[in-house]
Amino acid sequence: MYDNTCKFLAESFSSDFAAWLLGQPITLTTLSPTELAVEPIRADALILLESDEIVLHIEFQTEPDPSMPFRMLDYRTRAFRRFPDKQMKQVVIYLMHSTSELVQQTIFEIPGTRHEFEVIRL
Repeated sequence: MYDNTCKFLAESFSSDFAAWLLGQPITLTTLSPTELAVEPIRADALILLESDEIVLHIEFQTEPDPSMPFRMLDYRTRAFRRFPDKQMKQVVIYLMHSTSELVQQTIFEIPGTRHEFEVIRL
């Protein structure tokens, strides 16, 4: 239920999402997740929007997901492979209240690698 609604909102009002998440109303077009595929991307509500300068990755979540930090790194490296000259802003938006510490995670880190992304908890 949430997936289709969130996808519709993000794709229909992409400049509003850009203004909210990027701080400026940039015109964005939808980027198909398959354009970043090395192997199939399986995501509930993955939204990729792009302009000439930036890729905006919005991930809508209803439940905490322990694999989210790694998935964000994976999407970032896939986008870099396809668009090495574009910036990328990544935001996970948790739609439901949760007391899990997983919804606080904004970093994926292993020795030699650190990746940061933003989280919004509604």
